[in-house]
Amino acid sequence: MTTNEVPQPNPTSEQILDWLEDSVSFFPSFLDEPYHSNEINGYQWWDETQDLIHANTNSLNNNNNNNNIAVAINSVNSNNQQSPSDSSKKRKSPDGPVSKTSAHIDQKINPVAPPAKRANGNKKGTGKSTGNNCNNGNSKEGRWAEQLLNPCASAITGGNLTRVQHLLYVLHELASLTGDANHRLAAHGLRALTHYLSSSSSAPNNASASVGPVVTFSSTEPRFFQKSLLKFYEVSPWFAFPNNIANSSILQVLADEPNQTSTLHILDIGVSHGMQWPTLLEALTRRPGGPPPLVKITVIAPSTAESDQNSETPFSIGPPGDNFSARLLGFAKSMNINLQINRLDNQPLQTLNSQVIDASSDETLIVCLQFRLHQLNHNTPLEERNQFLKVLRNMDPKGVILSENNMECSCNSCGDFAMGFSRQVEYLWRFLDSTSAAFKGRESEERRVMEGEAAKALTNRSDMNEGKEKWCERMKGVGFVGEVFGEEAIDGGRALLRKYDSNWEMRVDEKDGCAGLWWKGQPVSFSSVWKIGYQSKL
Repeated sequence: MTTNEVPQPNPTSEQILDWLEDSVSFFPSFLDEPYHSNEINGYQWWDETQDLIHANTNSLNNNNNNNNIAVAINSVNSNNQQSPSDSSKKRKSPDGPVSKTSAHIDQKINPVAPPAKRANGNKKGTGKSTGNNCNNGNSKEGRWAEQLLNPCASAITGGNLTRVQHLLYVLHELASLTGDANHRLAAHGLRALTHYLSSSSSAPNNASASVGPVVTFSSTEPRFFQKSLLKFYEVSPWFAFPNNIANSSILQVLADEPNQTSTLHILDIGVSHGMQWPTLLEALTRRPGGPPPLVKITVIAPSTAESDQNSETPFSIGPPGDNFSARLLGFAKSMNINLQINRLDNQPLQTLNSQVIDASSDETLIVCLQFRLHQLNHNTPLEERNQFLKVLRNMDPKGVILSENNMECSCNSCGDFAMGFSRQVEYLWRFLDSTSAAFKGRESEERRVMEGEAAKALTNRSDMNEGKEKWCERMKGVGFVGEVFGEEAIDGGRALLRKYDSNWEMRVDEKDGCAGLWWKGQPVSFSSVWKIGYQSKL
C-alpha cells in the first residue's frame, strides 16, 4: 500500500448483514428468498446503465440457464473489468474514481471510520492487519463471503438468473486479493463461479477478468517457488505438521524392522516437492547405527489426468524446470547419506506396482501418501476408488503413512454443485484465515502464491468431502490395519505446533489413533499410519 492510500475497511458481520439484508434503500433481501427482476429498478443503488442482462427469469429454459447466466458474467466483466491495482484503489483511495455502488457500500459498511494519519497529518495506510482480523474466525456470523458465495452457487443450481447476476455483481464490488480473508475468499470464489459458468456454456472463459490474474505454483519461477514453500513452512504448519508426523512414523516403522541394514525405499506420492525429506535425512544420521546403507526415494509426479485444469489437485503441480533432486542429493552427500532419487512422470496411480517403482523384497518399502488420494474420487465408481489401495497392499509395504484433508460431510447430495462448492469454500476459508494469521496480515508475493494455489480447490471437480472416517474405512476394507503413533511422533507434533499461532492444535483420536491438525476448533487434516493385516498376507 502506498503512503497516499488509506486502510481498507474491515466490515464486521453485523455491518455486512445490515447492508445485505436490512437496507431497503439499496436492494431487497436475497439471502433467504429470491426476488423478481422487476423489483430492481425501484432501488437507489441500481444503475440502469449497468444492468447486467435483460431477461425474464420465468421464461428460462433449464437447457440454456448456464448460457444465459454466462452472458451476464461477460457483461459484468465488460462493465467492470479493471486492473488489480484499480480494483484495489476503488475501495482504498479517497481520491480515485468511485462508482455509485462502491460509494454506497463504503458509506454503509464503515460510515465513520477515519483514515489513519501520521503525526504530520498526511494520510498513510498501514497495509497491515492482525492475524486474527478475520471477523470472529470460524464463527459463521463473521464469514460474510460465504453468505454471498453459497447462495450464488445455489442460485446457479436452481437456474435463478436474476439472483445469480445480482450476487455476482455484489461479489465483484467486495472482492479483493489484497484484503482480509473474507475479501480474498470473495475474490477467489467469484473467479471460481464465473469459471464454472463459462466452462459449462459456449461463452468464453473470462473468469480471471473478475478479480485479476491469480498466481499459482505452475506460473512461478522455480527459485521463487522454492522460496515460497520455505516461507510457508516457516510460518504455517499446514504441511509442516503432516510432514513431521510422517517422518516420525517412518523412523518408527524402521525401528520395528529386524534387519536394520536393509535399503530404505520411500514411495513419495505427495505434495511436498522435496521439502519433507531434509528433516528425515538428518534424523536418519542420528539413528542408532547410523543411516541405512542406501536410501531410495521414488517420486510419483502427477499424471496428465491429475494436471487437468478442472481437476488439478492443489499444491501438486510445480513450475516447469523445478528440480529439487539435485539440491536434495547435495544435502544428503554433505551428511554422508547414500541417496538415490527416481522420478516417475505421467504415471497413473492405479498402474503402479513393484516392478514400476523398482522395489525388491529385501528393501524396507514405506509409502508416504499426502493430499493426493482424493483426486481418485472424481467420477469413479467405488470399486475403482479402492483399486489403488489394493495396488498398495499388493506391493507389501512395511508401512503406509496417509495424510489427507479432513472435510467430513454427512450430506446425501454432495454430487450437487452447490453442496460440493460450499464444502470447497469451507476448505479455502480455513486456509485463508490461518494464512492471514501466519503472515500476520502482511502482503507478500509468497503469500499470494500459496493462496492462489489453495484456491484451485474451488475449481477442482474431485471430491473434497472425503474425511477421516471414510478413508480409514477404505484402508481397513482392503486389508490394512491402523497403527498407533509412538510417543516421539505425538510429542514431536505438539512441540512443532508451539512454533506457530496459538489457534493451531493437535488432536489424537483415541478410537483410531489418527493425529488431527485443527484450526480454531475446526479439523483441517489428519495423519495416520497403516500396516498390512495378518490375514491379508495369506
